[in-house]
Amino acid sequence: MKSVPPPPSERLMSERISLPGGLMLAKAKPQTFFERHGGRAKAFIDDLGEISILAAQTFRVLFARPLELRQVVYQMEVIGVASVGIAGVTAVFIGMVMAIQFAFGLQKFGGLEYVGRVISLSFVGELAPTLTAVIVGSRVGSGMAAEVGAMNVTEQVDAIRALGADPVKKLVMPRVVASVLVMPILGFFALVLGFIGGMVITRVQFGMSMDFFFRSALESTNMKDLAAGMGKTPFFGFIIGIIGCHFGLKTRGGTEGGALDHSTVVAVSIAILVADFMLTKLFMAIIF
Repeated sequence: MKSVPPPPSERLMSERISLPGGLMLAKAKPQTFFERHGGRAKAFIDDLGEISILAAQTFRVLFARPLELRQVVYQMEVIGVASVGIAGVTAVFIGMVMAIQFAFGLQKFGGLEYVGRVISLSFVGELAPTLTAVIVGSRVGSGMAAEVGAMNVTEQVDAIRALGADPVKKLVMPRVVASVLVMPILGFFALVLGFIGGMVITRVQFGMSMDFFFRSALESTNMKDLAAGMGKTPFFGFIIGIIGCHFGLKTRGGTEGGALDHSTVVAVSIAILVADFMLTKLFMAIIF
């Protein structure tokens, strides 16, 4: 004999918990996978679309009169000069650590003379441009988000619109252009300092001649390697500027502003690493 399902009222009562005094408490249903993660996926797609629109608007006003040269130079000073210290310290110690690691490893196989070549290729291709972009981008991106966000919360962005000006041209474009121009300089600066750090530590700890280290590094590195490595830095600068300004324009009052600063750091770091993979594949196919 077939079992007949209970009526809707009974099914509803079965999903409730009885409490003392005749009260009934509804039993919470477990969330599905799409209910748990659908909101995050939608927010990610929304952010991606908004960033794409902001990038298109930035390109549109790039050469529109009047040119914001004064603001671009000011942002280059804020972004570049303030980031020299952290980029330099990071590059020097990464170069020293890499030299020690490779020297100890290669020494076991009698290949100590190859340390200069390995350090040179590592820094030119990846460490100098990508690591500098991640470190500097986290600082600069969150700073842009906080600065533009503060202007948005205090209604300065609305005041710019009320005066008939374009906030993208006044706020976003100078920061993006400055980031694009500054990142190659910081990347090359990190390359030189990281190479010097590796050269000094191999001389002090392993007794390798600095002249031999320098010559072996130059023999294994050519202009194609330098172009492939440093050619990624302008794209990294664009990513830093556009993502930082996007989260700044999204900022609203309350505790959400601090959360967006953290989101900026995460988004910039992940976007740089993803772009690094794509650009490396592209440059390998074009240059080599």
